[in-house]
Amino acid sequence: MKVCILTSVHSIDDTRIFYKEALSLKKHGHDVYFIVQHEKDTVIDGVNIIHIKTPSHRRDRFFKTIFEVYQRAIEVQADIYHFHDPELILVGLLLKSKGKKVIYDVHEDVPRQILSKYWIKPALRTIISKGFEAFENISVRYFDAIITATPYISKRFKKRSSNVVTVCNYPIKEEFEDGDFSKELKENAVCYVGGLSKERGIKEMVDSMKETEACLLLAGSFAEQKLQEQMKKLPGWSKVEELGYLDREGVKQTLRRSVAGLYVGHPTPAYVHSLPIKVFEYMASGIPVITSNFPILMDIVTKENCGLCVDPLDSNALANAIQWMVNHPEKASEMGRNGREAVLSRYNWEAESVKLMEVYEQISEED
Repeated sequence: MKVCILTSVHSIDDTRIFYKEALSLKKHGHDVYFIVQHEKDTVIDGVNIIHIKTPSHRRDRFFKTIFEVYQRAIEVQADIYHFHDPELILVGLLLKSKGKKVIYDVHEDVPRQILSKYWIKPALRTIISKGFEAFENISVRYFDAIITATPYISKRFKKRSSNVVTVCNYPIKEEFEDGDFSKELKENAVCYVGGLSKERGIKEMVDSMKETEACLLLAGSFAEQKLQEQMKKLPGWSKVEELGYLDREGVKQTLRRSVAGLYVGHPTPAYVHSLPIKVFEYMASGIPVITSNFPILMDIVTKENCGLCVDPLDSNALANAIQWMVNHPEKASEMGRNGREAVLSRYNWEAESVKLMEVYEQISEED
């Protein structure tokens, strides 16, 4: 089949969209087109890149970019269209009006996510959230399939669509075949890899450092410069090694140094039911995890005996968990190996891609 993947927001090297879904579809023999912000039309790893212009402002993205995505999508004349951004729902509906088969890939619980968008005025967040949820709930009834990144998101959409499939954003096994760092010579260090924001627990991570013998390897970019300046004034910052954004090799080197990987997202509607890819990448690398004590994460960590769960708002509890990892290197290493085995056998993209292919097969057989 000719498949067209659409995004107006994500980058050309987005892991879920390109390296997982697009390349999996190509591997299974489909003719894959990818509409994405890029400087020109080209072919990458057999995927046909159809470029759209990079918007200069968020306002342009919501108007000019969406229209450009629709125009380019029509030019492709695909058998199935697969879009990844909530702002492209209108494009999906227009494609359906022309008799096309359309899949909506839902990465986040967007109505809840809107409630924590710092660039939206607080007084407007609830109104926008409820308005978008109503629009999304009506729109999904018209699409041929809804693919979601977590079971929690699927539960919501199953009330409104008969074809909802959870395809989790788990790691690609091949990327971690040589990534067992559980036996590496460790420093007294823990790491965090990802975006840095208040809601992702940056303050609690920095605060916890002053209570431990460990240092924090911080790999990522701050959402706001003001937040970065505030963190540097905290006592715990003296034990933080700020690494900035790292490429994949840089991330591997950071994991090799670490006795554990941290994820202490706050209990916001956007995070409490999520399955952060960083947690599973820590596991795949063979290091134990210290995560927020949300039920969805506690179930995995407890079942697999691959780390510790803490109250993400309690920096003392986080410090105690970090110090435990430092004081018990053999047990921490065993937890790391447990997590790696769990990813290699269960929580991996190769298993999830089977479900993706089944969605496409089902849609292609429908009249």
